Amino acid sequence: MTKINKAACVGGGVIGGAWAARFLLAGIDVSMYDPHPEATRIVGEVLANAERAYGMLTMAPLPPRGTLSFAKSIEEAVQDADWIQESVPERLELKRGVLTQIDAAASPSALIGSSTSGLMPTDLQRDMKHPERFFVAHPYNPVYLLPLVELVGGQKTSKETITKAKELAATIGMEGVVIAKEIEAFVGDRLLEALWREALWLIQDDICDTETLDNVIRYSFGMRWAQMGLFETYRIAGGEAGMRHFLAQFGPCLQWPWTKFTDVVDLDDALVDKIGSQSDAQSGAYGIRELERIRDENLVGIMQALKGGNGGKGWGAGKLLADFESRLWANAGKLPVDTGAAKPLRLLDVKVNPSWADYNGHMTEFRYLQVFGDTSDALLRLIGVDDAYVKDGHSYYTVETHIRHLGEAKVNEALYSTCQVLSVDEKRIHVFHTIHRAADDETIATAEQMLLHVDAKAGKAAPAPESVLSKVKAIAEAHATLPKPEAAGRHVGQKK
Repeated sequence: MTKINKAACVGGGVIGGAWAARFLLAGIDVSMYDPHPEATRIVGEVLANAERAYGMLTMAPLPPRGTLSFAKSIEEAVQDADWIQESVPERLELKRGVLTQIDAAASPSALIGSSTSGLMPTDLQRDMKHPERFFVAHPYNPVYLLPLVELVGGQKTSKETITKAKELAATIGMEGVVIAKEIEAFVGDRLLEALWREALWLIQDDICDTETLDNVIRYSFGMRWAQMGLFETYRIAGGEAGMRHFLAQFGPCLQWPWTKFTDVVDLDDALVDKIGSQSDAQSGAYGIRELERIRDENLVGIMQALKGGNGGKGWGAGKLLADFESRLWANAGKLPVDTGAAKPLRLLDVKVNPSWADYNGHMTEFRYLQVFGDTSDALLRLIGVDDAYVKDGHSYYTVETHIRHLGEAKVNEALYSTCQVLSVDEKRIHVFHTIHRAADDETIATAEQMLLHVDAKAGKAAPAPESVLSKVKAIAEAHATLPKPEAAGRHVGQKK
């Protein structure tokens, strides 16, 4: 099994619904079981937010969305599923019983993961007949955006199961980190628990309120952690001498009585009310779905920024996103393109997502250029200039662009772009792109571009190989019978 063909989600709450969204947006059919009377609405709202977030996250062509179905029983849900994800409430006996039901009904080759945030996998797999294929797959919310999943095996879990789970997680854009030994709360929640414990004392002792504490995190070390984690951040803090110097300088601080890790705060009614009131004042003006959308936009922005870090190679979660997009582009189901037809090539279908909009709700100017650039990229992939070609040191660079804005594209409108190849020689491709509104085919904008083939290693223009030229010349010959676009060859402000 090199990919997940069908997934099953048992439990459709915050985590289970987000797991379903992660699978569905990777093109995987999902069968969901949740006895909650409003499970369909809840999962549907989570999926809607996930689709909105992915529209901001990537321009890579997602596969057709998987089909979501709701089963009437666990047995029906897990039938023929390759990956089964249990996300029921965090009670040992409940989870153990559900997992035993899943195990009895699942295909022999299916992997079974639990979203538990702290229960030991050995305890969970106790009553299973096939415990070797069970593991903890502990994600972080929102599962459809945050790419980490902790993979933890129990005493009876096979190494092959963990290896396969890690491989399959990568196909849906996740980084499966293997935890070497099972331990309550694993690694992430252990760290969160330590910070949470200290935060509760700071509120209890009136050192600060909830908003101040959140500001301390999000305006300082939270951003450092987002891209570099803890130890790598502290390595830098050690200066040229590195981590050893940092430990020598700050290690003695661990003996100081700063923290209350061994003293648990009493979460009595008074403290619960204090925290609840401060939290209401801090965030109560927003509904939960609105907060989720704000959170998603912020996470998308961070990941997009990190994708461009390290000289364009990506960093942290941004590199994971770049790698995931690379696989999406490579595996994208292409629209039927008849390169020999005497008509412009339809190369790109997109939707105007909210992050593209200006204050009027219209697509902002630089997004037109992005769509035109993606159209050129689609043409290049069509003629063999793909990721492997670029990594080999050659590509086409856009050296000139003239854009006309003829109409308005609004949020959520579907658009498509076409390309007419005007001329080709051994180093250049002259193209004319058009963005259309899908609903009525109205022309929204046009762009005339000149693409120059370059040898990136030499840093100069170079002839394209015959393998590429033959494909683009065939398109140019088919397009030679088309009338030249009336705007081709114009300069700014020129009417004819």
